[in-house]
Amino acid sequence: MRAAVFVEQDKPLSIEEVNANPPGPRDAVVRITASGVCHSDLSVINGGLPFPPPCILGHEGTGIVEEVGDQVTTVKKGDRVVAAFVPACGSCFYCVQGQSNLCDVGATSFTASHATRADGTPLLAMTGLGTFAEVMVVDEEALVKVETDLPDEQLALIGCGVTTGVGAALNTAQVKPGSTVAVIGCGGVGQAVIQGARIAGASRIFAVDPVELKRKTAEQLGATDLIDPAQGDAVSQVQALTGGRGADYAFEVIGLPETILQAYNMARRGGTVTVVGAARMDSAVTFSAFQLFYEEKKLLGCIYGSAQVRRDFPRFIALTETGRLDLGSMVSRRIALDEVNDAFRAMQAGEVIRSVIV
Repeated sequence: MRAAVFVEQDKPLSIEEVNANPPGPRDAVVRITASGVCHSDLSVINGGLPFPPPCILGHEGTGIVEEVGDQVTTVKKGDRVVAAFVPACGSCFYCVQGQSNLCDVGATSFTASHATRADGTPLLAMTGLGTFAEVMVVDEEALVKVETDLPDEQLALIGCGVTTGVGAALNTAQVKPGSTVAVIGCGGVGQAVIQGARIAGASRIFAVDPVELKRKTAEQLGATDLIDPAQGDAVSQVQALTGGRGADYAFEVIGLPETILQAYNMARRGGTVTVVGAARMDSAVTFSAFQLFYEEKKLLGCIYGSAQVRRDFPRFIALTETGRLDLGSMVSRRIALDEVNDAFRAMQAGEVIRSVIV
């Protein structure tokens, strides 16, 4: 099979012929039909996320099950599935507590090898998936069977960006109807946060991004006010539009210390700040201890939109099928696997919301 392999930091991915391992007793072999190109993949390339090479990248995908191990019970050959980059075992402490986005299995699945290079070198797969490939071998706990006619390029986005963003608004922050929401960073996940806030009934949604394409797409997807930080301090702009208070909810969807602090300052006293962006492991944010006490803001971390994938994947599919969630507008380009490096260039240049490999 062909796959896009991360071989060296800050270097293009290598498109190679690799060999998939035979499935284990709890594994499924999935023919990938679509994979989104997410900023987290770029973060692996530039060293922001610690996945060592050689590694098949990609963690946002959908496909068809071709083969299953003899102990697999949740999927079968021919099933259409969406991959979850955090598996949900259903029995660990976190799954039992209704927090399967923190499932204990994730820590072990991230280091499993399911393929080898032509010379026999074992290949890691990003988050245990590796969707930048024609086929992936994956634990059944990371697969959710779906029944829908949505096109592959839209369905793939549910595997990461949509679930992370919409989930951040509906599950993590629990945006209330009539509230005001600020979203800093309007790439694929940020657009999903905006849609989640719209679905939740926010009265005003402030889209904060220096890229015009992203602001225009945000307006199409539900943002009521477009904030260009190049035109003046974004915090002051949002405060001016909210009677000097700031937003009820502020979301940071970039993963930089300075924008996390900006989101904190953009929220009103008593407001909620949700950090969605994945920062580098060596990043740190400093807050005033008195400010933390006096302003009584809620500061929330958010991994995978606090989602329970077996509940939320079908829910987000239903919202899309009924026109309440617009995934088609988030797909900027449909590309071939060989074009994945150009997809990263386009991402960094602000030319796309999401490129999808089909």
